[in-house]
Amino acid sequence: DVGQGEELKGLKDKALKTGASRIYIEDLKDEFAQDFIFPMLSAGAIYEGQYLLGTSVARPLIAKKQVEIAKKEKADAVAHGSTGKGNDQVRFELTYKALAPELKIIAPWREWELAGREEEIAYARRHGIPVPVTKKKPYSSDRNLWHISYEGGILENPWFEPKENMFTLTVSPEKARRRPEYVEVEFEKGAPCAVNGKSLKPVKLIQTLNQIGGRNGIGRADLIENRLVGIKSRGVYETPGGTILYAAHQALEAIALDRDTQHYKQLVSQRYAELVYYGQWFTPLKEALDAFVAKTQRNVSGSVRLKLYRGNCLVVGRKSGKSLYRPELATFEKEKIYNQKDAEGFINLFGLPVKEAALINRL
Repeated sequence: DVGQGEELKGLKDKALKTGASRIYIEDLKDEFAQDFIFPMLSAGAIYEGQYLLGTSVARPLIAKKQVEIAKKEKADAVAHGSTGKGNDQVRFELTYKALAPELKIIAPWREWELAGREEEIAYARRHGIPVPVTKKKPYSSDRNLWHISYEGGILENPWFEPKENMFTLTVSPEKARRRPEYVEVEFEKGAPCAVNGKSLKPVKLIQTLNQIGGRNGIGRADLIENRLVGIKSRGVYETPGGTILYAAHQALEAIALDRDTQHYKQLVSQRYAELVYYGQWFTPLKEALDAFVAKTQRNVSGSVRLKLYRGNCLVVGRKSGKSLYRPELATFEKEKIYNQKDAEGFINLFGLPVKEAALINRL
């Protein structure tokens, strides 16, 4: 249980009817939020500038728990139901290999004679296995604490606009409340800890922001992404709370980090996002980047105020006891600390290579 909600209903009966001798449904939401979502947020990881990695970041945790149960049950194999064209097969299997390389991996999609989801659905129906895809819901979805993703079926046509009744976490921006709503998020060393002055545990904090963002039409994304296996695919996502948190965290970093660290961290954020997307959570590089990110977050503490209005998430205020922003330096009025005449020498030295190149090119 990483926050699927209604999707978990009937799962036990389904598992037992389809041959399972025992089923584990464990509440992993706290671990998911604290040890997976928040580190990813602190890293600023966003895949290809848009995807907040809701599905990607959940897979290593699920696979990790599979390995733990396999060892407990003294099993010799683990299995997953991911397709042979998708990213999830990689995410699951890299985790298996990292945590239990001795276990055999079973991937039915790559072994059975099922060419696609339509055949899979038909097979399930022939054998009395309930599946959630219907004519009323001609696409697949994946939900957890962080987001909901939609893909496949009618969404494979990139020109098709999703119907409004598909969305679950968010109202349409056109139908959102007519007055803006303000929300304040507090962070401690890069991790969110309070909303509107109230301290909240990670799971409750995310759920609260999902509700606030959802009623204001925040967090929808419709994008074409590059899968690890080389295929482009379309995904439609709802991440209302995550959208608010990323905007707030980025705003706080802007006043808490020095320029060089902030700029370099942007490079790290991109690589971190790739590691999450590619399923490389349990790798030496990911561990090393976590150490770098943790160092950068020492002073990322403070509060950010955001204005939410019909799909727009705008940062309108930020404050921190560790802020590097000093009004007496930033002001255009007369000040004592910054002597504007000093800029002339700086520009002459900084611009020397440009000047020399221009002189040479004249020859």
